[in-house]
Amino acid sequence: MADTTDRPYSSVINDGKDRAPNRSMLRAVGFEDQDFLKPVVGVASTWSMVTPCNMHIDGLARESETGVNVAGGKAIVFGTITVSDGISMGTPGMRYSLVSREVIADSIETVAGAEGFDGVVAIGGCDKNMPACIIAMARLNRPSVFVYGGTILPGIHKKEAVDIVSVFEAVGKEASGSIDEKELKEIECKSIPGPGSCGGMYTANTMASAIEALGMSLPNSSAQLAVSKDKEEDCRNAGQAVVQLIKANIRPSDIMTREAFENAITVVISLGGSTNAVLHLLAMAHAANVALSLDDFTEIGKRVPVLADLKPSGKYNMSHFCRIGGLKPLMKILLDAGLIHGGCLTVTGKTVAENLANTEPYPENQDIVYPLNNPIKADSHLRILYGNLSPEGSVAKISGKEGLEFTGKAITFESEEDALEGILEGKVEAGHVVVIRNEGPVGGPGMREMLAPTSAIMGRGLGKDVALITDGRFSGGSHGFVVGHITPEAAIGGPIGILKNGDPITINAEKNEINLNLPEQDIQQRLKDWQSKEKKETRGTLAKYAKLVSSASYGAVTDMDL
Repeated sequence: MADTTDRPYSSVINDGKDRAPNRSMLRAVGFEDQDFLKPVVGVASTWSMVTPCNMHIDGLARESETGVNVAGGKAIVFGTITVSDGISMGTPGMRYSLVSREVIADSIETVAGAEGFDGVVAIGGCDKNMPACIIAMARLNRPSVFVYGGTILPGIHKKEAVDIVSVFEAVGKEASGSIDEKELKEIECKSIPGPGSCGGMYTANTMASAIEALGMSLPNSSAQLAVSKDKEEDCRNAGQAVVQLIKANIRPSDIMTREAFENAITVVISLGGSTNAVLHLLAMAHAANVALSLDDFTEIGKRVPVLADLKPSGKYNMSHFCRIGGLKPLMKILLDAGLIHGGCLTVTGKTVAENLANTEPYPENQDIVYPLNNPIKADSHLRILYGNLSPEGSVAKISGKEGLEFTGKAITFESEEDALEGILEGKVEAGHVVVIRNEGPVGGPGMREMLAPTSAIMGRGLGKDVALITDGRFSGGSHGFVVGHITPEAAIGGPIGILKNGDPITINAEKNEINLNLPEQDIQQRLKDWQSKEKKETRGTLAKYAKLVSSASYGAVTDMDL
């Protein structure tokens, strides 16, 4: 009888006389006799011409396929969907973005489970397909390695680096008259020069870094250009690594521990990463059956400083970070300071400390990563706010450049489109707290990102004079005095749904509070009088999502109570 130690799942599909039909099908897709004795590895490719983030991943998947086969496994490449946040941003299509995380996770789990893969390599390059890959790996709990598709090079406009956020902000600048339509077109045409994920410490680069810190990708996978020999080698190495994980029986549950998630949060904070990391890490931890909550971000954030001067709040792109050495030297700084757990196992089969043992420090003349004794911000930029406007929590991204407290009067909008129109038409003025509601996971449905309104505020020069709050979420490119993920959301009776124009609101990022400054009896009467709106969707993907999705404070997962 053939040894099935390294083939616990594929042997069920392929072994025995009664599996002749199964083998017959596999022969048609390239299997030969000896391949049925090898561990089978599914290579999940998120390739798509939908977006530049993923347009090159078909080639990367083939590199991982080669790595698996060279190491003695048999790779099967398969596809899943992706959607483009940048293209759907500001439109009804954006409602499908967060939903796609669940669809992608479900599809990878489905294919790997159905086809009896012994291991998985997944290659992601855009905001939602990356946490989706990890969620699927956690559910399957089969030896797995994640590969980041890599970051894009910046475009150049007037000798300055530009990216997708530059285009969004240029829309606001054109509306305010600080640039003309011709220059807007120039920025539009120059900002996305080729393949790769959006170039700042936006959500894609944030999640790539978090996943590396989590131990689920190879060292420095997060800090490589999309089109580079380094990235091709990373993909081949990932294919070889997963075969070694199969032989050693090292599974995601051995790697994705509570301490590993703490490492991921620490790295996200030190990089000044996206608010979406809160949503995604909560969902990833849920899939891995690891207890993680909003308050963990607060506790870890008390001791972890922001060190990286990266966009959107800083001045450098991810490509600059790659050139000085990427994530490994930063993790070594954090390890030496006792801020991350060095004993956590990783997909190399070694611990974090072992992976970092021979890491060279950053060049002396670089000013991208600040020293621990002179940080950009002494504690976290990710603030978890509570108060009578968000009794179950909300997430703010406060770099300190916007100030630490804002009091203003509400100007309410029932959708992102209405808010963007109001901003561009000059209805939003200094001292306003822009309220965008009915954009939560249920109310959207889908919890759209508010990059267009936040960028328009910046473009009109109101970044320090206006705050914005929403039950939706933000792009990693959003910056300014902004608070998202307000829970409970408006659609299920949350206090954000009872706000009226002119209501006084205070946001305090030191006390971590967000409050409506009205007598409690008035607030309670408004809540009593609140009436739910008619469902926006009653059929299809969005309707199913709205019915199943949990609160953003739990990661907006769709299997919370199943």
